[in-house]
Formats: sequence, C-alpha cells, structure tokens
Amino acid sequence: MSQRGRDWTGAIVCLVALLLAGSALQGAGVAWAAAEGGHEGGLVNLDKSLIVQVVNFLILLFILQRLLYKPFLAKMHERTAAIQKALEEAQAARAEAARQREENEARLRALHAEAAAIRTQALKEAAEERARLVDAARAESQRLIESARAQMEADVRRARDELRREVAELATAVAEKLIRKSLRDEEHRRILAEAIAKVGD
Repeated sequence: MSQRGRDWTGAIVCLVALLLAGSALQGAGVAWAAAEGGHEGGLVNLDKSLIVQVVNFLILLFILQRLLYKPFLAKMHERTAAIQKALEEAQAARAEAARQREENEARLRALHAEAAAIRTQALKEAAEERARLVDAARAESQRLIESARAQMEADVRRARDELRREVAELATAVAEKLIRKSLRDEEHRRILAEAIAKVGD
C-alpha cells in the first residue's frame, strides 16, 4: 500500500471516530449550554455551542492523532516493512535456488563429460591392449613355427647323416665281403641287390 493510501485510510478512521465522539460531545455541550441558560429544553445558544464543539473537536482530533492515528501508521509501516522484507527474502531465496540449480546442472554436465572421457580412454586402452596381445600371440606363433621348422630341419639333417653313415657302413661291409671272397658275378649282383634293398628299407 502506498503512503497516500495509508494516509487516506487513517483519515477515514479518524473521521468516523470523530463523528461518533462529536455526536456524544454535542449532546454534552447542548446540555451544558441549556443548564447555563437557566432552563431545560430552551433554545440553544449557537455561539457557545459552536465554540464548545470546535474546541471539543480539536481536543478529540489531537487525542485521536496521538493515541490512534500515529500508532496505526507506525503499525502499518512496520507491517509494510515486514512484508517488504519477506518479499526480499523470497526473492533472494529464489535467486539462490536458481544459482544452485545452475551450479548443479553445470556439475552434472562436467560429470557427464568426465564419464565420456573415461569411457573413451578405457576403449582406447582396451584397443591398445588387444592389439598388443594380438601382436604378442602372432610373435609367439611365429617363434613356435620357426622353432618347429628348425627342429624339423635338424631332424632331417640327422636322418640324412644317419642314412649316409649306414650306407657307408653297408658299402664297406659289401666291399669287405667282395674282397674276402672271390665271387662270381651272380654272387656279386645278389650281394649288391641285398645292399640296395637294405638301403631302401
């Protein structure tokens, strides 16, 4: 409520109180003037009655202003200040709530971004680990193949060496037999065929 509206409300209250008090005082003033004139129910002296009413009105106005109007205005000012303070506190609380909401939303966005970064980093590390394991498995399989190939080549060489040694021993034995005996051609061919058959086995 504006200051002007409060003043009009106070003035109306005072006017109503004055009218009520004025009617009561008017009755008392008329009775006093009649008693002073020396007869009841006589004509009222308007001059004295009017002066008494004006004085009574001014006294009543002063009393009402001191006792009712000023406390009433003070109470209205206090009530207005309390309402204004409550409105300011509500506005401050609303602003604080908005600030807190924006802060929470910013924090939530930061957490989403951090989670996305962690997920991306984890996927990258998983891909790198997978590539590393594939490379390690490939290198191990290559090593095993090369080891098996070397082992096989060594076995083949050893088998050839043994075969050569056996053939040389067999040829030496055949030669010894041929030298010790003077054999005919058929006997010679038979011994050679047996040696070749042994080599073939």
